[in-house]
Amino acid sequence: MKLSRLIPTTLLGLTLALPTLAASKSVVVGGKNSTEQQLMAEMTTQLLEAHDFDVDTRAGMGSVVLRKAQENGQIDVVWEYTGTSLITYNKIEERLSPEETYNTVKKLDGEKGLVWLNPSEANNTYSLAMRSADAQEKSIETLSDLAAFINDGQTLSFASNAEFAARPDGLKPLQKTYDFEFGRANVKRMDTGLTYQALRDEQVDVSLVFATDGRIPAFDFVVLKDDKDFFPAYALTPVVREETLKEYPELEDILNALSAKLDDMTMAELNAKVDVDKVTIRDAAKEFLSAENLL
Repeated sequence: MKLSRLIPTTLLGLTLALPTLAASKSVVVGGKNSTEQQLMAEMTTQLLEAHDFDVDTRAGMGSVVLRKAQENGQIDVVWEYTGTSLITYNKIEERLSPEETYNTVKKLDGEKGLVWLNPSEANNTYSLAMRSADAQEKSIETLSDLAAFINDGQTLSFASNAEFAARPDGLKPLQKTYDFEFGRANVKRMDTGLTYQALRDEQVDVSLVFATDGRIPAFDFVVLKDDKDFFPAYALTPVVREETLKEYPELEDILNALSAKLDDMTMAELNAKVDVDKVTIRDAAKEFLSAENLL
């Protein structure tokens, strides 16, 4: 009798332990304090939870603090920008192509125990934008088209923040690379946020923007292609601690699947949902993941 009672009790104990074992895959997801970064942290959290991970999300961190936390093993997964790692973390000032930038940070950060997975097509870098209808009317799709238009004797005004107008890798070298000049009188300096409004309200013809800003689709702007790769690449990419990836190798396929769905327009639309349409970050993330069949 004692043995017959012991067996069911033992089996019951094992059964009760199974849920605990199933929930033992734990990762910490980090994010910076921008809308885009909080969206990426939330999408990653929901995606990993759908694959039975227990996720601790720590969004809203400063860039340098987040990086140190990942290097110290406190954060397992982040979405980083290739240019940020190249310039800010690894202090590389040489201008590199997007591919060279990715390969360089993959190598340098790999030596620090951080693995760069597949880069997305989302590149949150400096860009020049025009109103879509105006760009189409003038047949301007690239920065080379813009230069040719101005060099043909046409005048276009440009909204720029003070930093970009004065940076050693800003307006002057950009004009030198593409061999054109807006002309001093046609460069309107203003706060970054006002450049978007100035372009929308037809106070200028061209504006400095960030490629994945939600106001680009909201205001019906078009980003001019940087066909000479002047601007540094800031490809949004999942980065995972090597130790974490060894423990959970399935993270690579899961995160690469999300990375493959992202480009400039997708991120701009997601950012606009939050910043312009006032959709919550949680709802915007869930709607996107569901629409892309990732949940």
